[in-house]
Amino acid sequence: MSAAAKVAEAKPHAPEPKTGPKTGLLAEFREAMDRLIERGAPWPGAVAVSGGADSLALMYLLTDWAKGRGKPAPQVLTVDHGLRSGSDKDAEQVAKQARQAGLKAHVLVWKGAKPKSGIESEAREARYRLMGEWLKTHQTGALYVAHSEDDQAETFLLRLARGSGLDGLSAMQPLAPFPVAGFEGLRVVRPLLEISRKALREWLAAQKHDWIEDPMNDDPKFARVRLRKVLPQLAELGLSTTRIADAASHLSRAREALDSMTDALLSRAARFEGLAAVLDPLRLKTAPREIGLRALASVLSRVSGEAYRPRFERLERLFDSILAGTLGGGATLHGCRIGPAPREEAVFGSATLTIAREKGRSGA
Repeated sequence: MSAAAKVAEAKPHAPEPKTGPKTGLLAEFREAMDRLIERGAPWPGAVAVSGGADSLALMYLLTDWAKGRGKPAPQVLTVDHGLRSGSDKDAEQVAKQARQAGLKAHVLVWKGAKPKSGIESEAREARYRLMGEWLKTHQTGALYVAHSEDDQAETFLLRLARGSGLDGLSAMQPLAPFPVAGFEGLRVVRPLLEISRKALREWLAAQKHDWIEDPMNDDPKFARVRLRKVLPQLAELGLSTTRIADAASHLSRAREALDSMTDALLSRAARFEGLAAVLDPLRLKTAPREIGLRALASVLSRVSGEAYRPRFERLERLFDSILAGTLGGGATLHGCRIGPAPREEAVFGSATLTIAREKGRSGA
């Protein structure tokens, strides 16, 4: 049976409660949300709900938190990707559950031709873009998503397998920029990163809430599904999802420290004007190598308008040529042209570099 056919057979699922109501989960979530609000998480917010257990739990938990804090209730966004028969009914089921909880629900439809390859990543892009447009239109600053502790651990291991560095291994951030270009100022908020998938499902079952179990979560053609099947073996070796997620959290704090040092360097070594920047290579040279590389990547991304940093190997080659003074007439990378600054723009002395967006590049 194809993956699409399996998904079409998805049924509402509500197992018999094995435990009593998890009152501790409510308190844990409220504390997590209070910390995020203190850190600047925008509210009112919208919550992305697919109909699965995690996102439904987040919907109910956010509703409880908002009511307890005297704040406006969250708005519910669900996306009908139109990739299989019955997807519209699933979206309406989500909207129905949201309305029964006293919430406003909005079904967003992915229209137009669908890709024949890379469907998973294209659907993710379309999903965030649809929700981002809704947020902008309704002047709502944040999308709350239901990534759990298990998702954090899985993301860490998947990125480790791809050879990611510190930024990748720090995995998902509780409070992060919107993951699709063109939505600057919007935030993604993940209040469940320290709560397990098991705890969320037990709490939902105890509250007698139904959810949809998606058979694609058991389809071995997806790397994340294959990884989930070996996680119990890793747990036997002491590598539980909690320990793995904790490791990602430790690396996240290290990343924050490096980002702070990078910002401090850029405040002294770079000046931005429009779609261009001037850079002081001598300050890059005297900074720790990791900070200098991060600063250069940041300037290139800001000038180019790209959401992601340049490939590390090419970035490192450019960085080394700048430090060695062998850049010559200039180079290109990440949609940018890097070269010696004209005399009238040499604000950091004769070694000043200019970084400008390449002609014909409009940015992401």
